[in-house]
Amino acid sequence: MITIDKTIHIEEVERILFENETIHLPQTIETQIKSCFNFLKNFASDKIIYGINTGFGPMAQYRIDNKSLTELQYNLIRSHSAGAGDALPNLYVKAALLARLGTFVQANSGVHPDLVQLFVDFINRDIYPHIPEHGSVGASGDLVQLAHIALVMIGEGEVHYKGEWRKTKEALDEEKLRPFEISIREGLAITNGTSVMTGIGLVNLIYAKRLLNWSIAASVLMNEIAASYDDFMSETLNNSKHHHGQKEIAGIMRKISEGSQAIRKRESELYNGKHNGDKTFNHKVQPYYSLRCVPQILGPVLDTLKYANTVLINELNSTCDNPIIDPETQNVYHGGNFHGDYISLEMDKVKIAVTKLTMLMERQLNYLCHDRINGILPPFVNLGVPGLNYGIQALQFTATSTTAECQMLSNPMCVHSIPNNNDNQDVVSMGTNSALITKAVIDNSFQVMAIHCIALVQAIDCLNIQAKISKHSRVLYDEIRAFFPLFSADTPKYKEIEQMKQYLMNKKLNYCNL
Repeated sequence: MITIDKTIHIEEVERILFENETIHLPQTIETQIKSCFNFLKNFASDKIIYGINTGFGPMAQYRIDNKSLTELQYNLIRSHSAGAGDALPNLYVKAALLARLGTFVQANSGVHPDLVQLFVDFINRDIYPHIPEHGSVGASGDLVQLAHIALVMIGEGEVHYKGEWRKTKEALDEEKLRPFEISIREGLAITNGTSVMTGIGLVNLIYAKRLLNWSIAASVLMNEIAASYDDFMSETLNNSKHHHGQKEIAGIMRKISEGSQAIRKRESELYNGKHNGDKTFNHKVQPYYSLRCVPQILGPVLDTLKYANTVLINELNSTCDNPIIDPETQNVYHGGNFHGDYISLEMDKVKIAVTKLTMLMERQLNYLCHDRINGILPPFVNLGVPGLNYGIQALQFTATSTTAECQMLSNPMCVHSIPNNNDNQDVVSMGTNSALITKAVIDNSFQVMAIHCIALVQAIDCLNIQAKISKHSRVLYDEIRAFFPLFSADTPKYKEIEQMKQYLMNKKLNYCNL
């Protein structure tokens, strides 16, 4: 069980989302949340405070009668439950719930403690609100998607529960939970903020880290297959450039290639004085960039993910609400903490970085497929009869097509601000759109990585170098071959691609951390 305090770390997020760890709130946090609620209740009794006794957005100039204050909150929830498109998958919904909880435990939202506990119950009991993908412009946060969360908290709408869509009230009754009843401003408190884009972003970050680790492992295998010289990843060479990511990637490659008999030493082969009369060399003196420049290509990807991790964790552990309720200074502050540009910009950067990673994998795949480039493998790593069989020829089509889609999707979303809401929201972040597009890029990248891994193990078998590759490489080779056997005959591969993709997404490699 994980204790949710004011600081939630990425490792805890991963355990909650991917390992189904349960959570609980310590008494100290519950006390602070209750104290903030009581302060707001007293403070708001004779003052004009946005979203408590005023309308919302451009309607804030209208005072709401005291008798209608509770109705105001319910109206906000119901009117803004107006999303469209496919429902977010459960994993991303759970991440959004966790991100909203991360705001509430800061004790600056003035919500009743029972609401916060209900969020904990939803997370622990795998109750997933129906959240449509489309609806957020990311300015007052994820108003529409968060309203769908609020809708189920008051017992309305639908949830995904025990593998099927159910009416919320039915699921709550089965779990012996009560719908939340509005106290002061909980309608606005749930719907106002960046929690959906942050939740999606956190899942994206975890998957992007797994992709990066796989790309490092694949790149080591590629250089083993090509029998590259090892100095491209040397400490001296990479330390001569002052980028942390490059040096870290090179160090990881040195570690996981340790003991490999497939990678060559330039000192023992080209610096031994035995080639003075040679005019040409059968083996490449320097390999293609997709093999030789891995630290320089994946280094900036690692640096990008590390900074994105900082931003996302900061957002997760912030109050992204408006207004901010502060019992310590005895005041209520109106501002724009709900604005999602921090997430939007980082998601744009992450999807560009992942696309670059995908392009590297696609080029390495092309190296394996292209016999005139690699000079050691049959065309398309075909282990059957040339002309009669086709190896991974068609799989490369899919990888190339999918990489091209990633390139198109990598255009930045954060610059596409469109004013709306009677121009009250005149500069918006489009953060959730950016996070969702990044999600699509990551999914595409796993498809390309799956095809690349199929080609890698086929190439190892073709060259019969299983005994020469490093211990780390051999472990991955054996794991893949345990469910994906060598093939030479032509058979449909779409199911195998999906199986490989799921293996890659679920397998944690801990070569680099964020």
